[in-house]
Amino acid sequence: MAAAQRARGSGSAALSARSHLIGHLMTTACATFGRLGDTPERDYSLKLRLFNAMAEPELRAGIAALRLEPGMRVLDAGCGTGETLGWLAAAVAPGGFAVGVDLSRTHVGAARLSSPDALLLQADLLRAPLVVGSFDLVWSVNTVHHLSDPAVGARTLAALLRPGGRLALGQSSLLPDMYFAWDARLERVTNEAVRAYYRDRYRLSEHDLTAVRGMLGLLHGAGLVRVTVRTFVIERCAPLDAHSRNWLLEAIFRGTWGERLRPYLSAADHRTLTCLCDPQHPEFALSRPDFHFVQTFTLAVGELPL
Repeated sequence: MAAAQRARGSGSAALSARSHLIGHLMTTACATFGRLGDTPERDYSLKLRLFNAMAEPELRAGIAALRLEPGMRVLDAGCGTGETLGWLAAAVAPGGFAVGVDLSRTHVGAARLSSPDALLLQADLLRAPLVVGSFDLVWSVNTVHHLSDPAVGARTLAALLRPGGRLALGQSSLLPDMYFAWDARLERVTNEAVRAYYRDRYRLSEHDLTAVRGMLGLLHGAGLVRVTVRTFVIERCAPLDAHSRNWLLEAIFRGTWGERLRPYLSAADHRTLTCLCDPQHPEFALSRPDFHFVQTFTLAVGELPL
């Protein structure tokens, strides 16, 4: 369909078009829980902002690969703090618009500041007050694995697409990350310890932690066709730029690999890891001249048949 046929106009016409996407606005119950303990009150906005700042080039490349056009309607399902929502809105301007939905009240509040022109809803994705068959693209990154049933989530999101519309499921760290280029064994046991911690904390199985790798299956199961996948490599090395250093320090080294991993590591490995995570220690990983970090961002896209 040509872009001119999709254009919705601007001003009052665009506002009218937005209103037709929203059904009866339901208040998300505070008792709602996701697979990883998410509730409307949960707040990890700092980590979201830091990740988006660090991975902005790769996230923008993923959006560019979708070849969005002016006039399109886009939904960011699990919009977090809204940085990507703003990039999506810019990609469909003029005449198009973006809607963001997130379970967390704090995240939605942050998104209103970072993407003031987007329509924001605080709601459970599985019960969001959105009209089916309304969007040209549904973008959902680092979100599906938080849902209690990812397959149901994929089908719910696919139902929001117009014929020919696309669902883009994205996931960071689909492939194993590399943190300790100089010590693969310590890297392996640390990653295993992190998984054991999450299994115990959230009562998850190994399948629960790795099922997100089946994004293609989720898209096919939702009835989508012409499914494609592309993986972008997020690669940073010493000396680290400020965004990469801030993300790694806050999201990984400062707390994630701290005291919580002690029960899952040998005493010697925990001592070594503690030194590598301590900014005051000479061996602090992020200050080493040989620090080399590799993470991936995978985007799987499927299309609703016409």
